[in-house]
Amino acid sequence: MSRKVVRSSKFRHVFGQALKTDQCYDDIRISQMTWDSNFCSVNPKFVAMIVDASGGGAFMVLPMSKTGRIDMSYPTVCGHTGPVLDIEFCPHNDNIIASGSEDCSVMIWEIPDGGLTSPLTEPVIKLEGHSKRVGILSWHPTAHNVLLSAGCDNVLILWNVARGEAVVRMDSVHPDLIYSACWNRDGSQILTSCKDKTMRVLDPRKGTVLIEKEKPHDGSRPTRAVFVSDGKILSTGFSRMSERQVALWDPNNFAEPLTLQELDTSSGVLLPFFDPDTGIVYLCGKGDSSIRYFEVTDEAPYVHYLSMYGSKESQKGMGYMPKRGLDVHKCEIARFYKLHERKCEPIVMTVPRKSDLFQDDLYPDTVGPEPSVEADEWFQGKDGQPVLISLKDGFVAPTKAKEFKVHKSLLKTSTSRPPLRRSSMPGPQPT
Repeated sequence: MSRKVVRSSKFRHVFGQALKTDQCYDDIRISQMTWDSNFCSVNPKFVAMIVDASGGGAFMVLPMSKTGRIDMSYPTVCGHTGPVLDIEFCPHNDNIIASGSEDCSVMIWEIPDGGLTSPLTEPVIKLEGHSKRVGILSWHPTAHNVLLSAGCDNVLILWNVARGEAVVRMDSVHPDLIYSACWNRDGSQILTSCKDKTMRVLDPRKGTVLIEKEKPHDGSRPTRAVFVSDGKILSTGFSRMSERQVALWDPNNFAEPLTLQELDTSSGVLLPFFDPDTGIVYLCGKGDSSIRYFEVTDEAPYVHYLSMYGSKESQKGMGYMPKRGLDVHKCEIARFYKLHERKCEPIVMTVPRKSDLFQDDLYPDTVGPEPSVEADEWFQGKDGQPVLISLKDGFVAPTKAKEFKVHKSLLKTSTSRPPLRRSSMPGPQPT
């Protein structure tokens, strides 16, 4: 009789735990919109959540320490005229957050260090270029002040935020609604999934399709995709029988997935969060009450199920803390901010270890807040690798954050603008 050999992994016993009630953020009216974005963005300073607002769109930004019951009159960021659909903090400045809305605009906001004392209605800058609602935002991981936005007009725009201008506009690549869009680790490629059942890897500066995969999942419900280690791609979607699936792809050979696993028959879209330091991918379903996590490795079956965190209440959204915001002394390897109807609940993922010493095998050098290239350099073709930091003594925020400057003199002036790069049919583009 052959015994099944259990694969050894230091993450086999990772467990999730919700923080106590007094460490949650309570009495917040989370947005009722049915849009499939995270509805939450976090960093070591703040937690931001999209909330219900009368007469427009709003989101709330709370200092990390402001736990407990939040007063009804607590000020919000409320400059949009339509519901907010997505928010994302800038990875290079913890006080800067972008928001996309049904009012077709993208706005960039600066949050003061202690949080808001009065409602914030004036953005630092307003980016206009979409003709329908803007549902996806993603900051460039290594280039300072580069933002991606995707709208229901099937258009994807790359902005130079400091100049307030759209530099690349991809308006003929996607024939239908864009479900997800994200960068690879150094921001040299963009991965999108679309309602036309095609997953595409794009050259962001040329706006061209490098490679595409039709029908990564057979079902008609939304597909999500993220880059994981070694340039591979992990996608979540649905089978023809509406079973939820997770698949891993090698872009060099898109014919067949490296692995494809069926999970269950729930209807919620699975939002994937990948941690390149540990190789763990967390799948959080909108409307689920659980977070499943898997380890992505180089050997078959490539995506190994680790465990599941479950609770009674379903999640309306999910924020994911950057590695530098975790407590390394407690062997915390991930922290989620789960949105309920009326509250936000932190959930910590921990590797059980007895020693109090720094566990360097759990915490390789990780991405810090410093960008490696400026927007202008990046748009001109320069790539930058992530600037890594050690977490051995915990993350110490720089005393002075990288100042957010908008070049007012460059705004709205046609003379200083380079011509907008439009993408047309896939293929080499003159830039």
